[in-house]
Amino acid sequence: MEKLKITDVRAVPGDSAFLIDDGKTAVLYDTGFAFTGFQVAENIQKELGERPLDYIFLTHSHYDHALGSAYIVKRYPNVKVVAGAYAEKIFAKPSARATMRELDKTFAKTCGVFDYEDLIDELRVDISVNDGDEIEAGDMRFTVINLPGHTRCSVGYYLPESKLLLGSETLGVYFSDGTILPSYLIGYKTTLESIKKVEALDIEHILLPHFGLLNQEQTAYFLKEAKQVAVRVAEEIKQVLASGGTKEEAAKYFEDKYYLDHVKPTYPEAAFRLNTGIMVNLVANELL
Repeated sequence: MEKLKITDVRAVPGDSAFLIDDGKTAVLYDTGFAFTGFQVAENIQKELGERPLDYIFLTHSHYDHALGSAYIVKRYPNVKVVAGAYAEKIFAKPSARATMRELDKTFAKTCGVFDYEDLIDELRVDISVNDGDEIEAGDMRFTVINLPGHTRCSVGYYLPESKLLLGSETLGVYFSDGTILPSYLIGYKTTLESIKKVEALDIEHILLPHFGLLNQEQTAYFLKEAKQVAVRVAEEIKQVLASGGTKEEAAKYFEDKYYLDHVKPTYPEAAFRLNTGIMVNLVANELL
């Protein structure tokens, strides 16, 4: 890790964009929103100067992680955009782009941004990857790890020589006070299987979307707690439903207990409620 510089290049809370630089090759891990894309590109240029941005690694296809890539490509047209094979299919769907566009506009308004260039139809993937693929980014050799659970297209990127994992929201969303919230949107049991894959790796540091780099102590805590939190929340939702509560009541329980002040700045309310409803449905289908 000593030869890697990891810089937070996000533009607003809720963004997800971190620059990984070994002095020779620069990799952007996620790219944030569409409405912050040009600002993230400026933040990158401040760090790199005249050097190029070589790669963009996308963890999945959600608007708060991927849309900024279209804007950053405008500044760095030779950059190679890397994403899971399933994410590439998502980007090609007009209906998916329309949903991402609407969510981005909604959150932009909460940040006081009402008008910005729309480049969402220009989303692209240059290198489509699958589980076990290797990406040679200069001297850095990353192994792709499929981590479905949050989305079908969620992937992580593992750098064995640095014992570093570029993680995914499938593992959980980490907040500044040490809170971890699960975010399984396509499979609860699938999420547990993905967490198990990560537990088997030799990891000292995890770079997490929306938060940044965990130190060794935080990483050990995260790896220990991620599965326990995922299971506990599922059991809480299950209990509400099993006792006769409606799905709406289960969602309200989750929101009241976990959507707290330290969570709100980096987790847009519309996205939180949408995701919570999906999680409740998953628990109902898989555990009841």
